[in-house]
Amino acid sequence: MYDLVVVGVGPAGARLARRTAEAGYDVLALEKGTVGTPLACSGHVSTDIWDYVPEGSAADLRQNRVYGANFHLGGPGSRAYPFYKTDEVSNVIDRVALDRTLADAARAAGADVREGHTVTGVTVADDRATVTARADGGTVTFETRLVAGCDGPASRVRREAGLPEPSETLHGVLAFDETPDHGDFVDVHLTVPRFFAWRIPRGDAGVEYGLAAPPGADVTERFERLTDAYGVETDRRCSGGIPIGPPDTVTGDRVFLVGDAAAQTKPFTGGGILYGMTAADRAAETIDPDDPTTLAAYERAWRAELGREIRLGGLIRRAYSLPDPVQRLGLGALDGEIGVHMDRPTSFFSAAHLRALAGGLLPWRGDDDPTRTDAGQSE
Repeated sequence: MYDLVVVGVGPAGARLARRTAEAGYDVLALEKGTVGTPLACSGHVSTDIWDYVPEGSAADLRQNRVYGANFHLGGPGSRAYPFYKTDEVSNVIDRVALDRTLADAARAAGADVREGHTVTGVTVADDRATVTARADGGTVTFETRLVAGCDGPASRVRREAGLPEPSETLHGVLAFDETPDHGDFVDVHLTVPRFFAWRIPRGDAGVEYGLAAPPGADVTERFERLTDAYGVETDRRCSGGIPIGPPDTVTGDRVFLVGDAAAQTKPFTGGGILYGMTAADRAAETIDPDDPTTLAAYERAWRAELGREIRLGGLIRRAYSLPDPVQRLGLGALDGEIGVHMDRPTSFFSAAHLRALAGGLLPWRGDDDPTRTDAGQSE
């Protein structure tokens, strides 16, 4: 009898396994394939990522430092509206290595992490849950007090528990050009229905191109147009679902969801690495496997931490669909130095951002201003 079976060993699942094992619980974590593969997610994250990985991991995981973003209403030749900081805004990381680093940290904490285990069923009784999985050509079962579904947008645990679906699931695609690029800025193209396309310089690892769109949009055709406009050929193409909008509940009888399975993602970017690990921490702090009623405390805790950010992020995303003249006016009024945290839309109203906006309204300080010299350029 395990205290907790974690299904899915991505960032959210690995973080939950680590934190609950550190708390002294008997934890089993199951990954259907090899941890970190197949890649279906970008590795562009805020610098807060280093609070969640073992000390010293940055040197192996970081591929590039990013200081801002160039927003475009058209293709790569269109006007750029730069939003930037003088300090780094975010980092580009080796996404596969991140998953493996986090899984190793869970193992080091005492969690039993097993690869090659595809969960096929979850049943719940009054005093326990049973998880069934395929492994090594056979079927295995595990008994546990609680089950955590950290198994992504198409969560099997969510379906087995009869929990509601996310509000929507976007279709994302990304691929890579191996030409090194150490540029300071990502490019964001508001040319996709209700979302955007992107270009991310990944240092020596090359360049990532991607986009996401709602179901029904021809993602493949739009992606080809994006890379053709940049004049590049890409390889290692990946695709997957991006859940947007958490359902009304992510907990059931002895079952709870964390990460993409719970749609704990940023509606305005689709990113979920930091939100998923934040929710994992709230779960580890509030849930007692001997008392399933504590699942309600987890539900309250993660929504208190992330709910406002997700709601405001949804409002930001609506701006992607405004008419071009309105977008142009807004981008032109707000571009320049910012004080916003990329994971926290509420930081738009922070003192740091308001000071940055006020500075942007001051008279131009001359051509030697170091914060504006190459704001629209990538090396």
